[in-house]
Amino acid sequence: MSLTQYVYFAIASVDTTADEITRLLGVEPDEVTVRGSLTASPPVTPFCHCWKIRCCEPGLSVDEQIHQVIGRLRPRMEALTDLTTRLATEEGPGGTILQVERFFNRHDEKPSSSVDDTNLFGRRLDRAVVDFLAATGADLDVGEYDMTPSDD
Repeated sequence: MSLTQYVYFAIASVDTTADEITRLLGVEPDEVTVRGSLTASPPVTPFCHCWKIRCCEPGLSVDEQIHQVIGRLRPRMEALTDLTTRLATEEGPGGTILQVERFFNRHDEKPSSSVDDTNLFGRRLDRAVVDFLAATGADLDVGEYDMTPSDD
């Protein structure tokens, strides 16, 4: 069974730009979206700014991907919690998320690694991850998708 997965930590804000988040945290994002940006593709205009740290490294378990993302942010924990607390107060909760995406049987891609080499299935959120989520006020969203073509 093929498996493709990635993890990201995102901070979204209607008013605080991704550039400002980068300046406040001192951490360069892997991906940003800009509220109201003008682009030909995609035609959808984001309703908020979004700043993301991602791990898409194949062959790692979800736990390892989560620890890679959090490991990049942990040295700036004080600035991160100050920012996420301020945004939650000004804009309400829900702007900070740890996202896990997993796609099973995605036939257009090669498997990320052999299941014999690494157990990529399952996950465990240890105390350090739970403490990180609590400190940043982040939601955890896990999406798992079976991409097996239907016989319809």
